[in-house]
Amino acid sequence: MNMLFIGTTEIIVILAVVLLLFGGKKIPELMHGVGKGVKSFKDGMNGIEEPKKNDPQLDK
Repeated sequence: MNMLFIGTTEIIVILAVVLLLFGGKKIPELMHGVGKGVKSFKDGMNGIEEPKKNDPQLDK
């Protein structure tokens, strides 16, 4: 059962790997993209969608 939980050591290792893969300059861009994705997902779950341009249903 303890294998399901992530400990401090595992979090540090994951962060180190992310830092090595993406570098210090790319991480803010990556987090911005993740934040936009989470917001879009939450809006989709709440049924809120942005109207698309040139949508034929908007012309009715």
